[in-house]
Amino acid sequence: MVKPRLKRYGKKQRVTYRIIKIDTQSRREGEAIEEVGFYNPRKGQTQLDLFAIAAALKKGAQLTETVRDILKRAKVPQRVGISLQLKIKF
Repeated sequence: MVKPRLKRYGKKQRVTYRIIKIDTQSRREGEAIEEVGFYNPRKGQTQLDLFAIAAALKKGAQLTETVRDILKRAKVPQRVGISLQLKIKF
């Protein structure tokens, strides 16, 4: 299964993240399938590839909670017309 997930970049105290599509079995710093965005928490900057994110979600990709919150802040569900509810397995 594929998930959009954050990949950490930068030095200590100067962290930035790239939003990537990655297999769930891979570790966080593993090889990404595709980079679909960028997030800088220090400056509050977000850059997203909406078409790639929408295509991944329509194919069944599940979001992590952090990526879901970033997408909600960027108002992606209204722009693309998708639902961002988490699918929790028990």
